[in-house]
Amino acid sequence: MNKHLNELIALAKNDQTIDSYAPAIEAADKKVKKAQKKVDAVQEEIDTLTKEISQNEEKVKSFDEQLKILNEQLASNAKKAKDISTEKEMQALSLEEDIAKEKMTFANEEIERLQGINETKKELLKEAEERLQARNEELTAIAEVVNVEKAEIEQSKGELFVKREELTRNLEQKVLAFYEKIRIWAGNTAVVPVKKQACYGCYMKLNDKTYAEVIKAEEIVTCPHCGRILYIERVTPEA
Repeated sequence: MNKHLNELIALAKNDQTIDSYAPAIEAADKKVKKAQKKVDAVQEEIDTLTKEISQNEEKVKSFDEQLKILNEQLASNAKKAKDISTEKEMQALSLEEDIAKEKMTFANEEIERLQGINETKKELLKEAEERLQARNEELTAIAEVVNVEKAEIEQSKGELFVKREELTRNLEQKVLAFYEKIRIWAGNTAVVPVKKQACYGCYMKLNDKTYAEVIKAEEIVTCPHCGRILYIERVTPEA
């Protein structure tokens, strides 16, 4: 077999192994992202509850201010009642007091209602904070495992890159450039075997002349259909 072809096959297989780690890294990152999404969801719930509690507290404060003003108004009316001399004035003051008392009743009811809502929301907030702590602990544990997995992958990839450097150093630059050019568009299928007289890159059947050249393996042969480098997998006695 052509020396350069042997070297290209070895390089292609090494590159395939390097790239095969990509799905494992992606899967590891997905685990962390999934756990992070759970943390973010609980944090969003906490933020919403905190905002709603704060808004209700502002409303209660507003009603308290309103009650203060209404109380002052009733006190002022009580003083005015002493100076009233006509029935019409008495009726007007009485109507004003009735309206003020209705407003006070409504304000007190709203304060009680809002405080009740906030008590419930504070319980929910406490539960959410406990869940957030659990989710953060889960995220930390997953991240630690993933970091170990990725470190092992990077170590393996590092060894393969060292091997790749050795392979490319020994390969004729013209041949290497030809391989890298095909790899730009073909990726891990730049060098493919021929099985049943078909290119295992595009799966198109080879003509007899090209097939014979691939079997001889005296030169680097490319697929006439797709341009990939072709070779025949030699069957060893052990296989």
